[in-house]
Amino acid sequence: MIVKDAKGSELLEVIDVPEEQAEKMYNPINYCLAVVKVGNEYLMGWNHWRKDWEIFGGCKEDGEDMRQCIIRECKEELGIENVEFRYLGLMYDKMAPDYFNPEWHYEYGGLYGITLPEEALNDIETYRTDKEEVEKFAFYSEIQRKEPIAAIDEKLLEFWKG
Repeated sequence: MIVKDAKGSELLEVIDVPEEQAEKMYNPINYCLAVVKVGNEYLMGWNHWRKDWEIFGGCKEDGEDMRQCIIRECKEELGIENVEFRYLGLMYDKMAPDYFNPEWHYEYGGLYGITLPEEALNDIETYRTDKEEVEKFAFYSEIQRKEPIAAIDEKLLEFWKG
């Protein structure tokens, strides 16, 4: 186990498997997340429903592969398109019951890294389509040890050196 959050969910490992083989070898892959860097800073989003700071991403939709999922999620949450997503590995989690699943369960999720130019921050409010889930944005250095940050997401920052 790498880290456990306040609700009991655990990031068990980040598996080093090629992106093109992940969905053939591990099933099901339910979600994808992206660690976003701007310069030397990590960008975080405040989740309206979970009430903590998180990295970006979400659940795969029917027919999507991992890359399609993270591209869609980042368009919705950050308003970004045509950026280079670097695949970092496959997360394996033990998840506490939640809105999506009322039972303890195990999940796989794709992990990606993105580096954005500073000027991309100017366009977030203009181009993002999901303004309900992610209420606001901040750099990790501004909120670290001051506000609630999802423990698993905080740990995932270490996987993207950008």
